[in-house]
Amino acid sequence: MNALQDYSAAGRDLYERLHLSTYPVAIKYIRDVSEIPLGAVRPSLVGRQWSLCQAFTYARRSGGCAAMTSDDNFCTTSTAAQGWEDISYEDIVESQAVQGWHRDLDAERKVLAAARLGSGEHKGFVCAPLPQSLLVPDSVLIYGTAENITHIIHALTYDGENIPTSPFAGYWESCVKGALMPFVTGKPQVVIPGTGDRMLSGTYDYEVAIGLPADLVFNVVENLFATGGAMNMGQPVRTVFAQSLNADITPGFRFMRDKIEESKKRRMGS
Repeated sequence: MNALQDYSAAGRDLYERLHLSTYPVAIKYIRDVSEIPLGAVRPSLVGRQWSLCQAFTYARRSGGCAAMTSDDNFCTTSTAAQGWEDISYEDIVESQAVQGWHRDLDAERKVLAAARLGSGEHKGFVCAPLPQSLLVPDSVLIYGTAENITHIIHALTYDGENIPTSPFAGYWESCVKGALMPFVTGKPQVVIPGTGDRMLSGTYDYEVAIGLPADLVFNVVENLFATGGAMNMGQPVRTVFAQSLNADITPGFRFMRDKIEESKKRRMGS
């Protein structure tokens, strides 16, 4: 099992090598408020409430640690989706229909069927910048440019595993898909920040994200910039306005060109 200092080192590595504009976020699910570490901010203790995506913004941009429970979260539907209160699935569906996010209850059921919701075993989470996390995380949520996220996906899939297969609905993207689903399913999830991220927590228009089961950060660190060898696009990304190119530009293209030519010859000879 990886120690807290290993996660901190991985967080620093990703932040520096990918030139991220904000810290990767470490997310630890808790079963009781007694697990909240000293130094974590709880909005409810100062008479306020945040949304879960605002807590992520606080961690990744301000470098602070936030603890979020039902009492701290004004986004009540995400509280229910996380399983922090005893709320039925049908009530969650109806709450979304009341918002008018989709045409009717049936449409809401179809959209929500793709999401993995909390089991009720946990009562909140603690989030912090991964390099300064106070707890060993369950999930890691990384915001960045599309180029940053492409590099992470390349690293995740370098061994032919950990291929993200993400449903998209435009809602609950960071809190459910970025934090909860990687923890519950053990699978990475690509996040296109949704309404809450864009309207409430100040996520920039160019930012996308990816949520990982925490231990996969070590896979990313190990394989970062490995894909393609010398042809890796690098960070900053090496871009050129390429002209007069042919399949000889890469060995893989050349291999496939030869296979295509062989196939053509077989067809012509048959």
